[in-house]
Amino acid sequence: MDYRKFLAQVESVVLPYFGGAHVDQPSRRLRVSTSPAPGWYRFEVRGRTATARESAGPEGLDGLPRVRGHLWGTRLVHEGAVAEPVRLLPEDTPPRFAPLLARRWHDGGLVFETSEFESEAESTARLRLERRETLTELKGVPASLRAAFGYALLETRARALDIRFAPAEVRGVVRGVAEQGAAVAEARLRTLAFERSIHVTRARHPDSREERTHPARGREEEASRVERALSRAGAWLLDSRRLSGGQLEVTFDFMGERFQSIVEADTLRVVDAGLCLAGADALVTLESLPAVIREAIEEDVLVITRHV
Repeated sequence: MDYRKFLAQVESVVLPYFGGAHVDQPSRRLRVSTSPAPGWYRFEVRGRTATARESAGPEGLDGLPRVRGHLWGTRLVHEGAVAEPVRLLPEDTPPRFAPLLARRWHDGGLVFETSEFESEAESTARLRLERRETLTELKGVPASLRAAFGYALLETRARALDIRFAPAEVRGVVRGVAEQGAAVAEARLRTLAFERSIHVTRARHPDSREERTHPARGREEEASRVERALSRAGAWLLDSRRLSGGQLEVTFDFMGERFQSIVEADTLRVVDAGLCLAGADALVTLESLPAVIREAIEEDVLVITRHV
């Protein structure tokens, strides 16, 4: 096909824009020529470039996988106590613990579709959170609501203790927090803080390594290599930047969480994973790091040291 004819073709499509440099169709990723506010737009697509022309209503959601759960902040808590960001929430924000229906968009993330009818359980959970009570004896509470309640109680104690957490770090205890209350939440948060302090101590006394020189690489080539390594592992590159000493700071999304790691630019060997690996960071590459993160989440031992 004559590439000039291909580039001359113009297509009009409605897509969600979540921010960043791209929008996603079912089979390809498009560059955006301008960056509007996040929302649904009618895009003019020429080649692999999309230009937002006007606001539009949602389209293309039918047939995409449905994900139901309960709202905690800007995250949808669903099966397995997974708490994923849900994008393009309405301006009239649904109340805490509202039951929502979202769709899994082509990039793997969730996009809001609609609020669903509440039962008495949601209002009761809101009231009990305000009173710092638990859900111990409450019957008929969906698992996703119990988990959302646990996350919310953890969030309250985290603010009081000034200890940050990511949902993936506490997923294994949220139901226990919902049933047993603040003591379980505080125990998990203090454990996270202690393990991070150990990591910081190790980082102050690194083992000596021979300093290496790295060949210069173009920024686009580096970003492409990093993006390919992450995509092969099921992760999404969010940002990367060069550091001194031939290193890259890589920010990526995996399993609904943001991670930031330092890697060698030429080999993509991990220098600092951004999570506790008991000093074994150098045994991991950027491509294998998501599998390590997945295992840590599943075994409830994830401790993030670099929150972004």
